[in-house]
Amino acid sequence: MLGTGYLGATHAVCMAELGFDVLGLDVDAGKVARLSDGEVPFFEPGLEPLLRKNLATGRLAFTTSYDEVADFGDIHFLCVGTPQRTDSLAADLSYVDACIEAIVPRLTRSCVLAGKSTVPIGTAERIAAHVAQVAPAGNDVELVWNPEFLREGYAVEDTLRPDRLVFGVTSDRGEEALRAAYRPVIDSGVPVVITDLATAQLVKVAANAFLATKISFINAMAEVCEATHADVKKLSEALSHDARIGGRFLHAGLGFGGGCLPKDIRAFMARADELGVDQALSFLTEVDAINLRRRARMVDLAHELLGDSVVGRRIAILGAAFKPNSDDIRDSPALDVASRLNNAGADVVVYDPAAMDNARQRYPNLGYAGSTTEAATGAHLVLHLTEWAEFREADPAVLGEVVAACNIVDGRNALDAERWRAAGWTYRALGRP
Repeated sequence: MLGTGYLGATHAVCMAELGFDVLGLDVDAGKVARLSDGEVPFFEPGLEPLLRKNLATGRLAFTTSYDEVADFGDIHFLCVGTPQRTDSLAADLSYVDACIEAIVPRLTRSCVLAGKSTVPIGTAERIAAHVAQVAPAGNDVELVWNPEFLREGYAVEDTLRPDRLVFGVTSDRGEEALRAAYRPVIDSGVPVVITDLATAQLVKVAANAFLATKISFINAMAEVCEATHADVKKLSEALSHDARIGGRFLHAGLGFGGGCLPKDIRAFMARADELGVDQALSFLTEVDAINLRRRARMVDLAHELLGDSVVGRRIAILGAAFKPNSDDIRDSPALDVASRLNNAGADVVVYDPAAMDNARQRYPNLGYAGSTTEAATGAHLVLHLTEWAEFREADPAVLGEVVAACNIVDGRNALDAERWRAAGWTYRALGRP
């Protein structure tokens, strides 16, 4: 595994669990040391026990040496990150390029280089040309593309039991190598889609664009519901019974964040512009805008409930991670809202079951609490912004005894509105009366 971040570490552990000998590489010696000691450097349910189990078997190890992995691997999975560039919407391919520049000159024997990183279409073709020119083994090095579809919080399940495998190949040899690597998964009945390199690169970004569009569609309906006093939750329920639409990800709320969806749709738009087909993806501009407007609307609701001024008012923020079962705070809607309210003069206190350390490092100016109750103590307003089970199951009567005022905004439309109102709370939610 070339790269042991979220994708690479998870894939390394799971491939070892499937019975393969795996060596993970990273240039970050500290990360390699933690993984080698059996410690996962991020929060992912179920991953750390599997890491320790497979380290003990001897099937899994980690290194900082490109020479070592070049000698070791029959298949090299490229798993490095492709964040958004700081100066544009485009993907930053510097980590991909650095990794390729380091590994390819060391490929002296027959092997397969399998891209898993989410990249702009055309990247694989560029890497293939570089491999052909630079790799000492020449044509004995095969480039394939095998996009990843991991959901944070469910990554182990998604790796061991995926809903599909996509193999972008240019020869029977490349396909056979990937089929060998995924044999235990394929034998369990997982469908395999064989494509060319171009299509394989498009699958992940197209999937994320569709998902983002569906989420933003129901959030656009939430805007209409707020203007007409309709109920977006009931609207979503009615729409979900249509088999052509379905109910998955048709839940209005604060919108999406994280390290994949936002940057992937922006990079997709940037690449479409470079290819001269920007009009085909112009709708994604509005998808992105709708998503960001939900955060502004949450801040507006906070002002409304506090009499148009949040200055000096204590606001409890329940949630810091961009989604539950994760400690990932990249482009976190919850922390974006918290920061905006803090900048407006509110006394903001944040609590999250897993993401506190990451939040403190990124937003040291915010206040933090050690529990839901501590965060709510003395609060004039509670904002439910990340849908952790702990928050959904919180007792409104118990919290009502510690707050300064029983005001709550449900940013995820996940709480039982009648239960909270029956306990004496003023309950508001995005897209609902």
